[in-house]
Amino acid sequence: MASVVLVHGLYHQPEHFIRVAEGLRAAGVGVVTPELHRGSLSADTAAVQAAVDVLAEPPLVLGHSYGGSVITGLRGVGRLVYLAAFVPDVHESAASLGGASVQLKSAIEPQTDGSTRLDPSRAVDALYADCPEHLAAWAVGLLRAQAAGCGRGVPARQGWKYAPSAYVVCTEDRAIDPGLQQVMAARCDSVREWETGHSPFVVRPGLVINLVLELLDAPDALGGAGGGITATR
Repeated sequence: MASVVLVHGLYHQPEHFIRVAEGLRAAGVGVVTPELHRGSLSADTAAVQAAVDVLAEPPLVLGHSYGGSVITGLRGVGRLVYLAAFVPDVHESAASLGGASVQLKSAIEPQTDGSTRLDPSRAVDALYADCPEHLAAWAVGLLRAQAAGCGRGVPARQGWKYAPSAYVVCTEDRAIDPGLQQVMAARCDSVREWETGHSPFVVRPGLVINLVLELLDAPDALGGAGGGITATR
């Protein structure tokens, strides 16, 4: 059975991927959704690496947003997929690459214990603006507090230099600037553009499911370096 590892971003949980995970499992794909929130990028990466290491074959690993920094540090993967995600190079972090948009930063609320949370109303606008109200409410309800400093973590290695990689630019994203996404996407072997906001796994899970199945069925479907851009409306 082919295996896929889905890695969420800051403030999110594995449950945010539930619609994608269910669709992939229905198609006969094994899905692992590790929990991050381990306190640092290195600890988050170690948690995902442990999930990768027990799989029989190198998996396809998809990282969303900050999850891109996490998957960049992994070893033993078959393919990396960056979904509106950070693709750090040597000495780079998500924060140094540009980090969250002003719109998302305005939603961040410091807590007395040093963690931060997102203001629910502002989080909807930044993360789920293209989602129906009931889906946006569901996704916001899953958001949790985030330890400080994870976005400043620097991956120990740059996995996209060693494993095939693909990038999905979300052109209506309000959390990570699409222009920044284009710059980071140039580091990957191939690029897709989707006319979605920051969280297509919530509002259009079929896009994510179909992309993953395509890559599993035809690993070279997106071509090598310079393979071009495919837009999806």
